[in-house]
Formats: sequence, structure tokens, C-alpha cells
Amino acid sequence: MKALSIAATGMNAQQQNLEVIANNIANINTTGYKRARAEFSDLIYQTERAQGVPSRANQAIVPEGALIGLGVQTAAVRNLHIQGPLTQTGNDFDLALVGRGWFQIQTPDGQTAYTRAGAFNTNAQGQLVTLDGYTVVPGVTIPPNATSVDVSATGQVMVTIGNDTVPQQVGQLTITNFINEAGLEPQGDNLFKQTPASGDPIVGAPGDAGFGEIKQRYLEASNVDPVKEITDLISAQRAYEMNSKIIQAADEMASTVSKNLR
Repeated sequence: MKALSIAATGMNAQQQNLEVIANNIANINTTGYKRARAEFSDLIYQTERAQGVPSRANQAIVPEGALIGLGVQTAAVRNLHIQGPLTQTGNDFDLALVGRGWFQIQTPDGQTAYTRAGAFNTNAQGQLVTLDGYTVVPGVTIPPNATSVDVSATGQVMVTIGNDTVPQQVGQLTITNFINEAGLEPQGDNLFKQTPASGDPIVGAPGDAGFGEIKQRYLEASNVDPVKEITDLISAQRAYEMNSKIIQAADEMASTVSKNLR
């Protein structure tokens, strides 16, 4: 009985959907997190009767066929790169992106990763780094005697040293865009990696055409909507229950047939 295997694919799909929702809720307070959504597609169809062919030799064409679907599968888990709300922190090294763009981060293996989480700090050498100590690209070094740090909306890093009244520029931040942000591969630690699906990074200065701007002393919060996640959770739970009832019904029908054959 195909209903058993069909309902089993439905239960498996809803279980994966639940895992995606659980991860969204777990990261509801993660800086720069982008909620994910499970996308599904139907499986191949089994033809019981073909349409568009004669019912018998030299007879009329069958207008409709009988095709039985064999279930569902998870086609993709899509990260929705929608702007999250901004949270004011007052920290000079907290930077939020307003609009499109990604900060560039150099990982310990020399690769470039990308993030929306601008919770930065300085290391012992004064370099601008992430919370895990990864260097921000292009490199920016804050002098040890700097009394104030200001980052403009266009990415210019200005510092005031000692008793100077005129700030001086110590760096220029750039950001990247991708033609297909959904193709980026999440790596954990708020980092994403370029893939063939995302396309090559397009580097530009904040505020350029097609690029977002930087807002200092703010962080971009997670774009997870708690109300929507709870709604999706209830929907997934109900769908799982309905598939389990189909399995129960199919099992009872098979049991009835088996008893009648004895």
C-alpha cells in the first residue's frame, strides 16, 4: 500500500521543517541571524492510466489520466536575507549594515568569510576583529592612544588621538554584495561562505549604488518573528499528526484485507 510510504515522506518532511523552525527560535537573539524556511517539492508520479492516448485501438483520446504522487521531499532550506531591526548599544565598535551588504572576515585558514554581525572589537595589536578574533577585511588598526573612534556611514574610520582636535582617518571599510545571497553557505559563528551558487563577491564602499550604509553603535538583530515561528510550529505539528493518522488508517485497511483473506 503506497499510502504508508507516502505518509512517511510527509512525516519526514515535517520533521525537517520542525528542525528549521527550532533553529530559528534558538537564534532569536543572535546578532545578524537570518531566519530560514524549508521549501518542499512533490516526488515523482506513478502513472496508473496515461492521458492523451487512445483508450483502445482507433478509439477516442483519453482526456485525463490517473497519476498518483509518491510523496514529498525537502527541496531547500532558504535563508531569508531580510533586514533585521537595529539595536542601539553605544559601543564604538558595534557596526550595523542598513541595506544590502556583508562585512568581510578573514578566517584562521586564510579564507574570506562574510557576516552581517558587526559586533567587533580590537585585539592586542589594535586590529578590528570579530568576537572570535577573526580579522575584519580590509584591515583597520586603532592607535592605542586614540581617545575617540568614529565610523561614517560610508565606512571611513576616523580617530582622535590625544589632545588633537582634528580627527584623522586610519582605515576605510568595504562591504560585499552577491547576486544570489540565498546561495551563501552558513558556516556557524555568524559566518557565511561563498559558493558557486552565490556567485563571486562584488566589493564596494558603503553607500555606493546597490550597497547599504554603516550605522555605528548599533547592531542588526535577528530577523526572526516569534509570532510567525509559533504559527509555523503549530502548522508543522498538525501536518505531522495528519500524516501519522494516514499511516494508522492505511495500516487498519491493510489489516482488514488480511483478515478477510484468511
